[in-house]
Order: sequence, then C-alpha cells, then structure tokens
Amino acid sequence: MPYYMTQWTYKDRQIEALVDSPHDRYAVIQKLFASFGGKLHQFFLSFGDYDGVIIAEFPDSVSATACLLTIAKSGGVDKLKTTTLIGPKEALKAMKLAGKTKTSYAPPAATKPRRPPAG
Repeated sequence: MPYYMTQWTYKDRQIEALVDSPHDRYAVIQKLFASFGGKLHQFFLSFGDYDGVIIAEFPDSVSATACLLTIAKSGGVDKLKTTTLIGPKEALKAMKLAGKTKTSYAPPAATKPRRPPAG
C-alpha cells in the first residue's frame, strides 16, 4: 500500500478544545483511517508551519483522498497538505525504469526572444 505524509494546522477553536479537554487524537484518527482501508503509522504534533504530521498507508490515492476530504469537510483544520511517499524499493524500481526507457524528451531550451519586424 502507498504511504502518505499529511500535515495540518488546527483552527483556533480546535486548539482551545484540546487545551480545555486534553485527549488522545491518535485513536480517533486511527479509527477514521481504518474505515477507508488505511493504516495509521505515526501521529506527531509539531512546531513550525504545521501543527501536526501523520504517516499513513492507504490502499490507493482514491481512499486516501476520500479520508482526507472527510477531515477537511469537518471544518477543524485550516491547512491540510498531503505528500505521497516513495519507499526505497519503489524508488530503485523508478530509477531503473528511467535508466532503461528510451524517450525523445528534452528539457526546455533557452531561445532568444523574437523581435517584431522593423517598420
């Protein structure tokens, strides 16, 4: 199953609720992810641009997206950013495939800007 890293920021009222009534969000998120066929591996609160980071697996991008849309529609987060993670074995397969696949791809070439005709 593919791995995903999701980062989020809580809205002020969610931070207030966690401070006023501390509780473990791991079990709540674990149950939610399982309902979409996912598996929660890590759950961290963090400093910086995001309040938390999750590492999870889902059967596919559709399941991951559906689960994260459920979180987004709840209205409890301001920012929700998800990154697909590529494991070492998959990365090695990709490197080998890139090395053996022949294509006609070329990077964009710098060209001089066209000048309008004089006159």
